Amino acid sequence: MSGFTVEARDLSLRYGSTLALDAATFSLPAGGIHGLLGRNGSGKTTLLSVVAALRPASGGQVLVDGEDPFENARIMEGTCIIREGGDLLPTERVSTNLRYFASVRPTWDGTRARELVEAFGIEPDKRVSALSRGQRSALGAVVGIASRTPLTIFDEVYLGMDAPTRQRFYDELLADTVAHPRTVIVSSHLIDEIDHLLERVLILDTGRVAIAEDADTLRGRGATLTGPAATVARAVDGLNVVGERHLGPVRQVTVFDDLDDGALAAARDAGLEIGPVPLQDLFIHLTGSR
Repeated sequence: MSGFTVEARDLSLRYGSTLALDAATFSLPAGGIHGLLGRNGSGKTTLLSVVAALRPASGGQVLVDGEDPFENARIMEGTCIIREGGDLLPTERVSTNLRYFASVRPTWDGTRARELVEAFGIEPDKRVSALSRGQRSALGAVVGIASRTPLTIFDEVYLGMDAPTRQRFYDELLADTVAHPRTVIVSSHLIDEIDHLLERVLILDTGRVAIAEDADTLRGRGATLTGPAATVARAVDGLNVVGERHLGPVRQVTVFDDLDDGALAAARDAGLEIGPVPLQDLFIHLTGSR
C-alpha cells in the first residue's frame, strides 16, 4: 500500500455568503508526508473536511484515489482524519476506544496502538473525558498512526501536547510512515517543527492555493542575501523580493525566485553573504500581506 492520491480542481466551498475555498487547485501524490499550511481562517480545516468526505464541495471537484470521496464507502473506509478534539469516544475508556477503531479500520494495527499508548503514558483504563488535553491529543495521534489508512489526516492534532510529546509524535509518525507507506497530510502552525517531515507543501491564503510544490524545491527557491545596500540592490534587481531588513549600511533581503548557480555565484563574487531561508520564514513572507 502506497496511499491515496489527492487532487482538487477549482474546488470551492461556501458557508452562506462566505467563500471559504476559492478555486483551489492542487495535486498530492500517493505516499509521503505532506504539509498543509496557512494562517487562521485560511481554509485549512474546510479543505480537509471536503477531502475527508465530511461535507460536499460547493463547486469544482476533489478526487481521492481518483474518485469523489463524498459518500464513497471505499474512500471513506481508507481515510482517517484526526482533528484537534481527537475524534474519540469521550465517555468511553481508552481501551474501549482502541477496540472500536479496530472494528472499523481494516488496516488497524492493535499491537502498534498498544505500544504507542504506553509510549505516550496514557492509562488504558481511564475514560477519555478524564484525560488531560495533552493526553487526549496524544491518543488521537495514536489512533491516526495505528489506523494505517491509505490517507491519514492530522488537523492541528498536536494542540495541548508539550514539546517532548510533540517530538515523540513526529518521530513515531515518520518511522511508521517509512515502514508502512501511505499518504499523510499534516496541518500545522508549528512549521519549524514539522519542516523536516514534509515532502510536499500546500499553502493556503484566504481560501486560495498560494503554493503547491515539493518541499525541497520550495526551500531551494528561497535565499537571503546580505551585504552593502547598493551591492544587494544590484544582485536582486529583477528578482522577487519578499522581505528585507536594513541594518545601518547593511541590507538583508529574502528572495523567493528561481535562483540558478550562476546568479548565486555572482552574488558571492560580489561579496554578499548567502543563506538559506527556513520554510517558516518563507511562509511568513508569502502570506504576510494579511
